[in-house]
Amino acid sequence: MSRMIEIYTDGACKGNPGPGGWGALLRWGEVEKELFGGEPNTTNNRMELMAVIMALEALRRPSKARIATDSQYVKRGVTEWMARWKRNGWRTAAREPVKNQDLWERLDRAMAQHDLVWQWVRGHAGHPDNERADRLANRGTAQILARR
Repeated sequence: MSRMIEIYTDGACKGNPGPGGWGALLRWGEVEKELFGGEPNTTNNRMELMAVIMALEALRRPSKARIATDSQYVKRGVTEWMARWKRNGWRTAAREPVKNQDLWERLDRAMAQHDLVWQWVRGHAGHPDNERADRLANRGTAQILARR
C-alpha cells in the first residue's frame, strides 16, 4: 500500500479584498515540498482555495492524500456543499450563484483523480505544519506587496 501524502494549506489576505497569498506544504515520508504564491487583488477565501488547488495540481500522478486546512469554507465546501452546488448548476440553496465558482470548478477538476481525506485544523493554534503553511501564505502576500 502506498503512503499517504500529507498536505497542509493556508491562505492570507491584507484587507479583504486586498493583496493576498496562498501556501502549501506537501509531505511524502521524508520528502517535503513548499509552494506559495499570491494575487494583487483577492480575498482570503480565494487564497484558501488556491492553496489546495495548487497543492493538488502539483501532484504528478493519482495519489492518496490527507489535506489539512484551517478553512471551514474549503472543508465544508468540498465535503458538504459542492455536490449540491453542482446538481443545482453552481447555485446555492438560495438559488444565488456560488461565490468563487471558477475556483470551485478548478478544485473539483483537481480532486477528481485523487483519493482525498479532509481534515480541519484550528488556525493559529500552534499546529507546526499549519503554522508553516501560514508562513508560506504570508510569503506569497509579501511577494505581491514587494511588486507594488
